[in-house]
Amino acid sequence: MKLYDAPIAPNPRRVRWVMAEKAITDIEVVPISIADGEHKRPDYLVKAGLPNLPMLEMDDGTTVTESLAICRYLESLYPEPNLFGTNPQETAVIEMWTRRAELLVATPLMMGVRLSHPGFAALETPAPEVGTWNQQAGLKALSVLDRRLGESPWLGADRLTIADIVAFIGIDFARIVRLKPPEELTHVGRWAAAMRARPAASA
Repeated sequence: MKLYDAPIAPNPRRVRWVMAEKAITDIEVVPISIADGEHKRPDYLVKAGLPNLPMLEMDDGTTVTESLAICRYLESLYPEPNLFGTNPQETAVIEMWTRRAELLVATPLMMGVRLSHPGFAALETPAPEVGTWNQQAGLKALSVLDRRLGESPWLGADRLTIADIVAFIGIDFARIVRLKPPEELTHVGRWAAAMRARPAASA
């Protein structure tokens, strides 16, 4: 298999993090330059269908481009350590927190960076007001995570799961525009420190 990857982008980092947690080393990583528009070239689009990263190309030529779909597929091939749930109830709770992490926190913060940072102007039309709105929405939603983390060491279960990976990578990406969780969200602070301490954080 091959993973088409862009090191600067947050969504490919989700897959790299999962690969690191599961010690997956038998997937070839193919770097794609977003700055050079390699994700928009015909040879890439004919496989991916859309100019999206990451893309996983399976041995039979099947391709998947959504990061969470790729992570779920890797979970089925490399089930340990479990990141998506070990029984129906746990799986549902992890899915709920993954969706909350993505929709309420990660996506707004990532869009807030993309639409406001001058370094992305060549890739996307700047929209500073929209970017600022997204940044504020993402930061506000961190209180939801803080309440959860006040009652659980991790978001989705009593161990690290895909929900934590999705949330943290969105938060960490926002550092590009010098955004960080408010200090009063002490549970988020404790959790974020634990995430940064994991070896997979450097993936």
